[in-house]
Amino acid sequence: MQLSSTLSWLVDAAGETPGADRLLAEVGARLVTDGLPLAGGALTVAVPHPLIARRTWLWRAESGDVIEALGFETGGFAVGPANPPGDDGRRWLAGLAAGVVHEDAVGSRPDGPSLSWIGPRPFTPSEASELRQAARFAAAPRFTALSESNPPTAVIAALDAWFDRIAGAVHAFGGEVLKFIGDGVLAIFPVVGGVPRGACDAALRAVLAARAGMVHLDEARRQQGLQPLPFGAALHLGEMLWGNIGAADRLDFTAIGPAVNLVSRLEGLCRPLDKAVLVSGTFAAETGVPLIPLGTHALRGIASSCAVFTMPES
Repeated sequence: MQLSSTLSWLVDAAGETPGADRLLAEVGARLVTDGLPLAGGALTVAVPHPLIARRTWLWRAESGDVIEALGFETGGFAVGPANPPGDDGRRWLAGLAAGVVHEDAVGSRPDGPSLSWIGPRPFTPSEASELRQAARFAAAPRFTALSESNPPTAVIAALDAWFDRIAGAVHAFGGEVLKFIGDGVLAIFPVVGGVPRGACDAALRAVLAARAGMVHLDEARRQQGLQPLPFGAALHLGEMLWGNIGAADRLDFTAIGPAVNLVSRLEGLCRPLDKAVLVSGTFAAETGVPLIPLGTHALRGIASSCAVFTMPES
């Protein structure tokens, strides 16, 4: 059994979609092509804004059009309970067709964005399962080769094993995993006492441990006749804001700032440069570990070019 074309697209190409509106339209159109009887869909996302609690994009299958609705904070002026997240989308969908609204959380976090769908009739159990899988994979842009030759349950099991190796290494060397993002991990190693070298060296040791753990995991998978799993890591040093961020009724513990953006773009160079580990010049200047220079590279969305290094294969 293979993933549907919708799920294969989600784990392969969805990361390049320019916005939430296009993501919703693409997913909906592909689900229809896969045989799902959809009349419309809605994608709801909480936003960190003092007045706007959430944004909802509404997709109509017949025309392919997407419109946006805003949910506002009630603050101290509420005269009744606030509308639950996704309520705007559910109401709109309920008036669009005769079926029953089906809603799922996007990704693995139950408090994350939500995807809702409706059809001309209630969805069958297999159709509802397909919609749940689409929501589960909406945040996972890689694992393409794995997804093309394995059922969804095998892909999910592989992701769990991958996360165990990465998170275990991060925690072992004093780091903190802030969140799992699709098939990626955002982790930090706080600088203590204003001297970054200790945090940088700890992050390098964690990456070495994670890479060693992946070698053992891949060997076990080969013995079972399974494919090895992809591994790519990027390290950068910089200031960031981290903590609970979001709306009044929906908070998410995360990190934001230019350093987070840079390291995310740097990780995207792992495949083009064919390197499992990439290190920024800023990070490299603060560690005593010998690194291999790879030149200066432009990063998408980052104003200045970045000096890039990698670790010796041994």
